[in-house]
Amino acid sequence: MTSMTGYAYEEKSTEQAEVSVEIKSVNSRFLDLTVNLPPYLNQIESYFRAKITQNVLRGKVDVYIRIRENESDSEVIADTNAAVAYMNAIKKIADATGFSDDVSLGLIISQPGVLNVSKKYDVEKYKAMIDPVFDAALKKFNADRAREGENMKRDLEQKLEKLAECAKFFTDWQPKMEQIFKEQITTKFRELLEDKADENRIMTETAAMLVKYTINEEIVRLNSHIKAMRDELSNNPAPGKKLDFICQEMNREINTIGSKNQFAEVGAMVITAKDSLENIREQSKNVE
Repeated sequence: MTSMTGYAYEEKSTEQAEVSVEIKSVNSRFLDLTVNLPPYLNQIESYFRAKITQNVLRGKVDVYIRIRENESDSEVIADTNAAVAYMNAIKKIADATGFSDDVSLGLIISQPGVLNVSKKYDVEKYKAMIDPVFDAALKKFNADRAREGENMKRDLEQKLEKLAECAKFFTDWQPKMEQIFKEQITTKFRELLEDKADENRIMTETAAMLVKYTINEEIVRLNSHIKAMRDELSNNPAPGKKLDFICQEMNREINTIGSKNQFAEVGAMVITAKDSLENIREQSKNVE
């Protein structure tokens, strides 16, 4: 089992550049992935996105890839035509205004477009620089999510065991409920009819009460859902969506048991079961 929340950071320095990769994720119903790269490397974004999607199924994942270069591949290009045009224009202004026509080189080269910086971006070179740093960060990220996932699994198993105890209580109470119904109906009949109470009539009324208030079917289905959740926790490496569905089904059965209940003891256990289920539901939202 893996958590949807995780964090990792990795960096590496070479003579050429310093590369850092940061990966962090939080809960999300689906996979929401953002890869932040320098704009000149956008064409290799899909390469790193694919590495994430091979490892992550759900969650809001943000990836930050940063590069600070120590050596520059920049080339400065002089536009001599622009420089001459600026010089001629400045001289015309000087003639028209009576100012000195001395034009300094510093004034000319400071004008826009006279000196242009052209940077060469070897995308494959940058990809090779980033790749090992990215892989190391991704390994840490997966390990962090797996470690948290194991903690969550143990917590879910404990909460599920508490819910199973509630289901056992309901199971044990079912025959008691039947006996109590029979005793209550028998008492009422004998109060009204004394020795004339008909045993068959008592059994018929008892059966009618049981049809209305029995929780046997709900208990069977609740135990089935508990078993299904245990199977998911044990066998499914990414059970998050399935756990959410099972929680919905469990909630339906517990609510029905509560609506049929006629006894304080069962009502108290229904509250405990709902509390346990809510804890399971909240924790399952963190599961991939």
